[in-house]
Amino acid sequence: MLKHGILGLINYHEMTGYEIMETFRDSLNYFWKAQTSQIYRELQVLEKEKWVAKEVVPQQGKPDKNIFSITEEGRCELLRWLSDGDLGMSVRTPVLMKVFFMGEKSREENIRYFEGLKKYCGIFLESLVSVPEHIKAYRVYLNDKEKAMYWEMTVEYGRRNMQMCMEWAQDCIERLERNGGV
Repeated sequence: MLKHGILGLINYHEMTGYEIMETFRDSLNYFWKAQTSQIYRELQVLEKEKWVAKEVVPQQGKPDKNIFSITEEGRCELLRWLSDGDLGMSVRTPVLMKVFFMGEKSREENIRYFEGLKKYCGIFLESLVSVPEHIKAYRVYLNDKEKAMYWEMTVEYGRRNMQMCMEWAQDCIERLERNGGV
């Protein structure tokens, strides 16, 4: 999945590894976490698959700059992935796995857990406030400005998801306080 995210970014315009990392941080990182080392590793795989081309630009006094662009094969792979019929709704939610077994802990510990979850979601929700500015800044790279609408849709999904999570955590707290979850 990470490789397709990187292909999608490079599809907008050619970038260095550093620029990919920055763009990832400003956009995809809100719903897909990746370390810098993972991004660079995936770039090597993408190059080996011939889905990206690398142009080495010599620099004086600094390491050479590697600029990556999507190849025709890479664009075909990106479009194949976007059309593959997999809705991307795999069910792997670590928070629910943990909650399922929380009966092993005290009610007070679990209330603290849900309070922490609510706080985390609130902080994440606040971090989304700056995303429209990032979208505005990156929109300049698009030939078709309508594509940015899809970026806005992902932000709205994240906002609603965090809001729902906060409401759910509050409901769990209230249930535990009211009757011990019985």
